[in-house]
Amino acid sequence: MLFRSRADAFSQNPESHRQIEGLIDQKSAEFSNVSKDIWGYAELGYHEEKSSSLLQSELSKAGFRIQAGVADEPTAFIASYGEGKPVIAMLGEFDALPGLSQADVPDRSPVTAGAPGHGCGHNLLGSGAALAAVAVKDYIEANHVRGTLRYYGTPAEEGGSGKVYMVRAGLFRDVDVVIQWHPSDRNSVANGGALAITSARFTFHGVAAHAAMAPERGRSALDAVMLMGNGIEFLREHVPANTRMHYIISNGGAAPNIVPDTAELYLMARSPQMPALDLIWARIVKIAQGAAMMTETTLDMHSIDSDANIIPNDVLAKVAQKDLEEVGGFHYTPEELHFAEELQKSLPEEGRRDLNSTATIEPLRPFDPNAPSASTDVGDVSWNVPTIGFGSATFVPGVAAHTWQAAACAGSTIGQRGMVVSAKAMALTAADLFANPQLVADAKTDFLKQLQGKTYETMIPEGQKPPLDYRAKQ
Repeated sequence: MLFRSRADAFSQNPESHRQIEGLIDQKSAEFSNVSKDIWGYAELGYHEEKSSSLLQSELSKAGFRIQAGVADEPTAFIASYGEGKPVIAMLGEFDALPGLSQADVPDRSPVTAGAPGHGCGHNLLGSGAALAAVAVKDYIEANHVRGTLRYYGTPAEEGGSGKVYMVRAGLFRDVDVVIQWHPSDRNSVANGGALAITSARFTFHGVAAHAAMAPERGRSALDAVMLMGNGIEFLREHVPANTRMHYIISNGGAAPNIVPDTAELYLMARSPQMPALDLIWARIVKIAQGAAMMTETTLDMHSIDSDANIIPNDVLAKVAQKDLEEVGGFHYTPEELHFAEELQKSLPEEGRRDLNSTATIEPLRPFDPNAPSASTDVGDVSWNVPTIGFGSATFVPGVAAHTWQAAACAGSTIGQRGMVVSAKAMALTAADLFANPQLVADAKTDFLKQLQGKTYETMIPEGQKPPLDYRAKQ
């Protein structure tokens, strides 16, 4: 006889699912408007004052208790409802990206040239998670369900590692399961994945001199930056093939006729696994130190940022996949189809995908460490709490995040309808967890199995405060 654990055998409650989906349908227009407002605010990390305030207001109005300004982050907050165990949490983000201002039209048309825009769809992310949370809260209240539901308003995901400081502050210590989602060009369950990332600004300090009259007196900080860059290029041959290293010269000196006494290289390195990245980063630091030694300059490392890879959870993934398949995708209206067809013309032909794919659900797949991937501070949460994620087709198929095309979709009804798909899937999974203590227990068992032999440690130095002005010109 085939043995199945109680979690595997667990079947979702159709009546509760219908109730929750109905609650989301009732509130979807309201939270679509919230997403559009946040899309218009387009605020950068740690400065999402209007966006955070709007979400707090909506959640407070719905009956949640609000803790604002947590973890020394002015725009971070926790909204809570209920009491006791289990504690089920949902993650919301709301920061925009610099330079991606875009109208909700299918051609490049900035609202304000050079201004920020929601090129990763975080206006949808924060609003969709709030929509799910409010629906689950209403369900809990109506059915006298025991447990605690939380919404974590997490700022500065785009390079500010807001969640890492929230983890460090102990804000997830009593959470049993975390549910999250992210805008995408397809509908799928995200079980693990993402690349671990560490970044820092390497600032070299030398001695200024007249570049023609007294070059021998100078000690060029720019020479050190250039040598470090060369060292990184030679290192590429000696790291795993799925490693990413990218950098810019963020300060190259004041003028070509002055030997630069200050220069800076801003570097990011990524790998599918945090332990591997730690070893790569140690070599990068040695290259920087060697460049300083060769040029008789001094080195400062600062603005150190680090996000871990996401730890999978196979127990949660099976339930999440069933729930997403139950929700299903959506078909474009004629107006949306016209928008999508026009937008796809701006994509390379090989990158375009079937526009009907928004109606399908991707099969559950393990993370491929050699596939293209991004990074997120959700990873650090997943090293501390069992975590599962969803993606839904908020972007026209083939559109990549961090582009003007993604920003256009994030302000459109296409983005809003995709947001509702993930909100429903998140809410159904939360209801399943509240209804089945064994499912929560099995998720924790799988979590410990996935972590076996691994220890969580962030590369962000102990005592470093959230970099509230990390987007400021250095």
